[in-house]
Amino acid sequence: MTRGGRTRPILVRSCARTLQELRSILRRAVGRAQARDKVKRNVVLLCELPKGRPGRPSKSLTVEQAEAVLEAAESARPWLRAYVVLALLTGARTEELRGLTWSHVVAYDEEHQKWHPVPIAGWKHKEFAVYVWRSVRAHGDTKTPKSRRTLKLPRRCIDALTAFWGHLSAAGNAPTRENPDRLVFATRNGTKMSAGNVRREFRRVITRAGLVGAEWTPRETRHSFVSLLSDSGMALEDISRLVGHKGTAVTEAVYRLQIRPVMEHGATAMDDIFPSEDEASSSGS
Repeated sequence: MTRGGRTRPILVRSCARTLQELRSILRRAVGRAQARDKVKRNVVLLCELPKGRPGRPSKSLTVEQAEAVLEAAESARPWLRAYVVLALLTGARTEELRGLTWSHVVAYDEEHQKWHPVPIAGWKHKEFAVYVWRSVRAHGDTKTPKSRRTLKLPRRCIDALTAFWGHLSAAGNAPTRENPDRLVFATRNGTKMSAGNVRREFRRVITRAGLVGAEWTPRETRHSFVSLLSDSGMALEDISRLVGHKGTAVTEAVYRLQIRPVMEHGATAMDDIFPSEDEASSSGS
């Protein structure tokens, strides 16, 4: 940047991964020039990358903490209650929930055996689901193609969304059959909510649950989802599909602190095949 006839460097904050990729590009470019005798040595190899700041450690809610958060959400505003319940009980990413539209909240029509958006089907059905097909990322795509998934809603999610719908209807803001594509979680102007707005309101619920709000963010509801399912004994393959990962390797790498490390199936099977002397004597008696 030039100012007053002098050239000043532009300081750009970059993450460690970006600097690694830039260094790799420069190293290969200078290496090709060196192979053609354009330069004598590859000076990029002499450059050391600064160490980045350590990332924020991931954590998850315990069953007791999660129940406290759900209870605290009951007294929150209808949209916030619905957001917290969906985030914690479906494992959807925050950008996926902020990009969710009412046309992607669907009910199963038992008579016609088809899924229909709730603005058309209504709420007098037994089964509901969400199409996690969009997000607030660039071009509206999900993080990866595998992230596009359909999730059946637990009962508490249905109750929260039904209450939120009733609130919108009372205010005259509920979507209609002619316009079902409105955002579920939107600003007063109907635009997408920012991550900062959601984080601020989410922390208020966390504080009411007896936790330190500043220590938690909405993304940790996803970590909690994985942790709670893992502790319940659900197979890693099923958890991986629910959170929209390509395979279990990604789930294990990203949520390694939340995955239950103890594999019990082998021990259980071997106990059945080769029972201990105490078990054998008790079964024989």
